[in-house]
Amino acid sequence: MDRKIALVTGAAGGIGTAICRRLVADGYRVAATDLDQAGLEALKADLGDGAVVYPADQTDEAAMVALVGKIEAELGPIEAFVNVTGWTHATRFETEDSAYWSKVVAINYMALLYTVQPVLKRMISRKRGAMVFIASDAGKVGTATEAVYAGAKGAVIAFAKSIARENARHTININCVAPGPTETPLYVAEEKENPEIIARMLKAIPFRRPAQPADQASAVSFLLSKDASYVTGQTLSVSGGLTMI
Repeated sequence: MDRKIALVTGAAGGIGTAICRRLVADGYRVAATDLDQAGLEALKADLGDGAVVYPADQTDEAAMVALVGKIEAELGPIEAFVNVTGWTHATRFETEDSAYWSKVVAINYMALLYTVQPVLKRMISRKRGAMVFIASDAGKVGTATEAVYAGAKGAVIAFAKSIARENARHTININCVAPGPTETPLYVAEEKENPEIIARMLKAIPFRRPAQPADQASAVSFLLSKDASYVTGQTLSVSGGLTMI
């Protein structure tokens, strides 16, 4: 039996890699895309035939429209879409410039729109599909030193709810996972650069530890599964109790 196709963006990062591994274990064949070509090659070596890699810049709208068409032509219908792409630094808003704001919004929000629309059009035509967007608890409660990132992730959450309402009639489920601090390469780099900020963050987590990427992958797996077929427009925090709303 042919495996269903899942498109994962930001696939070469820590959370993205864990999600790709989990989806392959769940029976999907993963179309993995990222700007990091070396990271994609490592992912391909890890997952073998379970993954097909597509280097791409997700902030390029035309490139993403073309890529979605290419994936469906080569692999088949995209049944599941997971947007993992994200980026930020820990800085205070008054020290930032508009070039930084534009980059944060482009990577964390506009890139999502550029990919969702061509995937969604195809899902609507087939009357089925599921999407999960990796948001952030920052988008739910705000985070000092991540103001613009929090704003962009808040936009992701509101966008997911809106298109979930629009497309439930097409049997398309759209949800978010909001990770708390997760031990990824970006987290490790931030810990070295700003250890005090990370230490304060961990003290606020009831479990007193960061999540592992596999914790986030488990939540994504559930939201793409038949067990979540009646769940849409929701944002599931996987944060060790950091937020409880």
